[in-house]
Amino acid sequence: MDRAQPVTPAFEVVAGAGSLRSVSGVTFPHRWTPAGVSVETDFTGGHLLNLAAAGCVLNDLYREAEPLGIKLRGVRVTAGGGFDPETWASTGISYRVELDSGASPEEVDRLLAAVDAVAEIPRALRAGASVRRVP
Repeated sequence: MDRAQPVTPAFEVVAGAGSLRSVSGVTFPHRWTPAGVSVETDFTGGHLLNLAAAGCVLNDLYREAEPLGIKLRGVRVTAGGGFDPETWASTGISYRVELDSGASPEEVDRLLAAVDAVAEIPRALRAGASVRRVP
């Protein structure tokens, strides 16, 4: 079920769990899925930034689905975004969610809206974050 705009292919990452978990990539343990989360990405700063957003959305889909009574068989989040070549400021991150669930389209829309509102990493990025080196 695709509920988002197309993902920018620059620095694209894919995180999947359950029935939408990839057989390629790296697998990490995950508290809500016995087989863990698969991650397909290159290891660059741009990829890792986008993976932080994708991973947070994936986690929060499982966390927020439970109290809504939505059973998730699988989740895949694809995220991407680029950088201005002169300033290296992010041009933004877009993400797409695919769900394997028996939930109605209305329930899925409610879940996606809830996650978009509460996902910590996307919220921090939207607000802007100070990053500084400390001695």
